[in-house]
Amino acid sequence: MKKTCTYLFCLIVAVTFGQNSSPETYKNPVLSGFYPDPSICRVGDDYYMVNSSFEWFPGMPIHHSKDLVNWELIGYGITRPEQVPLPKGLKDSRGIYAVTIRHHDGVFYLITTCVNCEGNFYVTATNPAGPWSNPVWLNSNGIDPSLFWDEDGKCYYTGHGNISGVNDWPDKNGAWIQELDTKQGKLIGPKKQLTHGYAKNARWTEGPHLYKKDGKYLLLVAEGGTGFHHSVTLHHSDSVWGPYIPYHSNPVMSHRQLGQDFPVHSVGHADLIQTQNNEWWSVMLGKRKKENFSLLARETFLTPVKFENEEGYPIPVFNPGVGHLLMEQKRPNLPWTPFKKVAARDEFDSKDLALEWNFLRTPYTKWYAIEKGALKMNLRPEIMDSLVNPSLIVRRIQHHKFEASTHLEFEAKNAKEQAGIAVYRNSTNHIQLVKEKNDLVLFATKKGKRQEMARVPFKGKEVFLKIEGDNIRSTFSYGTSESNYKTIGGIQDLSIVSDEVAGGFSGPYVGMYATSNGEKTKSIASFDWFEYKNVDKENE
Repeated sequence: MKKTCTYLFCLIVAVTFGQNSSPETYKNPVLSGFYPDPSICRVGDDYYMVNSSFEWFPGMPIHHSKDLVNWELIGYGITRPEQVPLPKGLKDSRGIYAVTIRHHDGVFYLITTCVNCEGNFYVTATNPAGPWSNPVWLNSNGIDPSLFWDEDGKCYYTGHGNISGVNDWPDKNGAWIQELDTKQGKLIGPKKQLTHGYAKNARWTEGPHLYKKDGKYLLLVAEGGTGFHHSVTLHHSDSVWGPYIPYHSNPVMSHRQLGQDFPVHSVGHADLIQTQNNEWWSVMLGKRKKENFSLLARETFLTPVKFENEEGYPIPVFNPGVGHLLMEQKRPNLPWTPFKKVAARDEFDSKDLALEWNFLRTPYTKWYAIEKGALKMNLRPEIMDSLVNPSLIVRRIQHHKFEASTHLEFEAKNAKEQAGIAVYRNSTNHIQLVKEKNDLVLFATKKGKRQEMARVPFKGKEVFLKIEGDNIRSTFSYGTSESNYKTIGGIQDLSIVSDEVAGGFSGPYVGMYATSNGEKTKSIASFDWFEYKNVDKENE
């Protein structure tokens, strides 16, 4: 009897585990939080995806997947400060714009634009986790470049811009093409304008991607801007040089027709991928709106695509039978391959920072260290209100309901020294709970106006700090241990880091901050650990 019970128990566990480990559906977004402008490629059974990073360092985050649903952060295209120097004073939402990832003859390529830098460039690697090469700068303007290799081995650059010189309607833009000699690392031959959009008065054509299917050339572009009117349009040709004819039923993908109350909006900037099982899928950006605010900015969504033949041309149908993104649907026909989850608490017990941590602009000097299981940050004159690289180490906020906490050891030497926990969107919109010499102070900055929200006396050297986020509301608290937190300042308005208030192209972060507010000092803030948890049970 005991053996029978053991057998039945094992059978139940095996069946349950099998069901949980290989679900029939997936949930959108597949990359939550600030992951805009996705581009994807496949090498064998492996998929690699890259996203924009703007003013953040390391730049160009790269994820790996086996099933298009589970993604693991494996590295960055820009990891060395001297590799692609982001200029000091770089403005919010400038820097590294939309990136395209492609693979050809054993080499991976990342091509992008450094806005307010030197323009278009590409880097290469044989391992997508890196290291990536120094940049090859191209004599080209515009954003969102892409690469395409034709069957004859020639490589073509497709770029964003109106090179025709004709501006007969407002915000007229387009996509153009030129051959790229990857051996010389330069564009060669003539340039040609491919499209100005799918119709007269079409605005802000960008993000061009070129494909070849069934002997025909397909050009997908993003149109309408990266806000509510964002869309994906199709253009096809018999020759790589065109002419490219706009599809008469454009756009092929958008959410603008669903109205401003639809919970997912601003959908566009798509890239296509064919699986080893000959299914087609697309990744694209979108924003989730809750309570009229888009807290998490532009995220990466996944949807199936089916090609249908129309007048001799292959036409991609996005999410056939539905026509828009779904939050949950049948997953790709690929082996379910989840990765080990990143631990909620970073104990700072390795020699290097975990891949999830980012810096605001490029850290050209080393002002932090991991020592004896703690992250030690130098207090420096730089502050997060300015266009600088402050002592700020943060990670993306990826959930509408989250908790972030840390254990800080810090003793201020004067009234200007501060260290603590911060929520950051850009230089004009952020919140910080910091320890000063004799107080804990909560500051909120909205559209550049800084306000002290609360202050409590606190003279201890060590303090536990926590933020609890619930979409557009947040609560900050402190304590002398993890079991006796006290709130400070009541409910705070977290919408100040949303798209609707903060604007721009970046997204919200949370993490650790230290500053001497303009004064030079040798003080150090020591963070024993940092924890980020998803507490939204509906989106685990």
